[in-house]
Amino acid sequence: MERVSAKVGDSEIFIETGLYAKLADGAVVVRQGETAVLVTVVMSEEPVQGIDFVPLSVDYREQSSAWGKIPGGFVKREGKPTEREILVSRVIDRPIRPMLPEGFFHDVIITALTLSADDKYDPDVLAITGASAALHISRIPFDGPIAGVRVCRIDGKFFANPTYEERQRADLEIVMAGSKDAIVMVEGGAKEVDEDTLAEALYFGLSAIQDLIKAQEELREKVGVPKVSFEGMELPQEIQKQLEEFCTPKIIQSFGISDKRERKTFQSDILKEFIENYQVPEDLHFKLSYNYKKLISKLMRRQVLQEGRRIDGRGAKDIRPISIQVHPFERPHGSAIFTRGQTQAFATVTLGSPEEAQMVESIYEGETFKRFMLHYNFPPFSTGEAKPWGPPRRREIGHGALAERAIEPLIPPETEFPYIIRVVSNILESNGSTSMATVCAGSLALFDAGVPLKKHVAGIAMGLIMEGESYAILSDILGDEDQLGDMDFKVAGTKDGITSIQMDIKIKGLKKEIMKEALQQAKEGRLYILEKMYEAIPEPRKEVSPYAPKIEIITIPEDKALLVIGPGGKNVKEFRDKMGVSVWVHEGGKVSLTSNSREAIEEVKKAIQNLIAEVEVGKVYKGKITRVEPYGVFVEILPGKVGLLHVSKMEGYIKDVRAIFSVGDELLVKVIEIDEQGRAKLTNMGIKEPA
Repeated sequence: MERVSAKVGDSEIFIETGLYAKLADGAVVVRQGETAVLVTVVMSEEPVQGIDFVPLSVDYREQSSAWGKIPGGFVKREGKPTEREILVSRVIDRPIRPMLPEGFFHDVIITALTLSADDKYDPDVLAITGASAALHISRIPFDGPIAGVRVCRIDGKFFANPTYEERQRADLEIVMAGSKDAIVMVEGGAKEVDEDTLAEALYFGLSAIQDLIKAQEELREKVGVPKVSFEGMELPQEIQKQLEEFCTPKIIQSFGISDKRERKTFQSDILKEFIENYQVPEDLHFKLSYNYKKLISKLMRRQVLQEGRRIDGRGAKDIRPISIQVHPFERPHGSAIFTRGQTQAFATVTLGSPEEAQMVESIYEGETFKRFMLHYNFPPFSTGEAKPWGPPRRREIGHGALAERAIEPLIPPETEFPYIIRVVSNILESNGSTSMATVCAGSLALFDAGVPLKKHVAGIAMGLIMEGESYAILSDILGDEDQLGDMDFKVAGTKDGITSIQMDIKIKGLKKEIMKEALQQAKEGRLYILEKMYEAIPEPRKEVSPYAPKIEIITIPEDKALLVIGPGGKNVKEFRDKMGVSVWVHEGGKVSLTSNSREAIEEVKKAIQNLIAEVEVGKVYKGKITRVEPYGVFVEILPGKVGLLHVSKMEGYIKDVRAIFSVGDELLVKVIEIDEQGRAKLTNMGIKEPA
């Protein structure tokens, strides 16, 4: 076994290899504290045919056994990947993918398995470092190493890889990956921090991982194997020259077509014409198509840098035309359609009762309930594709999480707004920045639903093109621009600060000044979009939709909770089945009442007050007789509270109790005493007024 170590923040991280999974091309265990992750990488022997992208697959898995738990549910074993596992898989994939060389089409499978998890350190960033280390020591070509780190700002100070407990106090939290001289990937959120703070956090994180980079280099020196060679995608020089000479002027002409589908069709016809004119052999068509796409990107970049003109004619800072429809349909509790150019998101808001919260199981917190959910859907028709609409894929889950993180800091606390909130965004048209359109549409729909957000939240997708000392920062990028840039990033927030960010950076040595300038330009774009949103709906509606359920939360003594629930849930079932009110008893004595009828809620409130009420000496009650005996009658004066009206305490002379009283009769009684065993003694003498 070989082991190297690195200091990150206040803790030591160890990378080990040689003991486990020795049949994989590369396998390492990364440890911090008592948290340990095994990361393996395996490459197929033959390249995959007919693709023009790196066939990388990443699977991150957490098993309950790693933190000493048995899975919940009936099956008692792990099933399909959880949302967290998918999101962590994505943050491993995104920094690794650009580090694999162009034209390398072998299947690469990265698997990260959490072996042990303590209550301090999150395994997600360790898995990023582990994926890099496993690749770096293996035969697989890799332009690494990189490393992962979590950066939080706590009480105004930055921390690297803080503990779970420390993270609870953070106002900024990002997961990032970087190399020796470059930030590669960023994913995170904040509570309305400014752009300079975010930039400082990024470069703090880049500095924090340098020890991990050195440790991986040391590990490769000890155990690394030679890298494999591969064919690549270069065309014969003559054909490459002909391609550039024939296609360049026509491609430049296509950039004047603003419609996405028309432009794609025009560019496709150019390639067909070239193949016909130059009789390109069929066995070169695949490489030709690959290099044709690279030529388009090269010419797009050149036009932006040299002429300051983008493919749809906009300048670098221009944002596409925006249109907004608020409450386009009646039945959703809130809805909005946000359109920016050829990108369109339709968001709906559904308000629900507390029992509809999503249960989430996590390493640190165990089982918790999530009261705000945002789900993003990307149907194929949004891009004009003739494909069936399947279940959510990793991209959709990732985009939804990004948008959810943007809005969540503005969601009011449960004490102020007791509803469970679900936002669903369906993308109706897609030409760049659908996740940020989702943020805008979601915020508008929440205002429409009467959710008391204090501010709107908007998002914008940005790009950067850089060659030498020349660079251009692009606001509101198109789908085509997403692929050609050296950095693409999405920033969401309010007029007062950033709440969510996602970055992918493909160049090394990006200066802090350019990063700050890019973030500042993103702020300008965000403020412009926010202005349009405030024009459409300046504040949340004062009332929720008439189709939304009515909810009220009351507080009872915590030790009375079982009285409200009743034996075997008897009372709660009766409230729901007979009175149409769902009753949910929470920790701390909070009880939520949900119904479509305000009157029913008031009725159940009275019933609950009766259930938890204490019998008081001297108070008059209207009770119901439950039992008749020769010596007196038993009267239920409160739900579950029965007292004895002895014959000696009855009004007038009673010869035969059974002749006068029957079970079910209602009777006014007064409590005259509560004995040592808590039993009430009653009288009906001299009672003038009911309780």
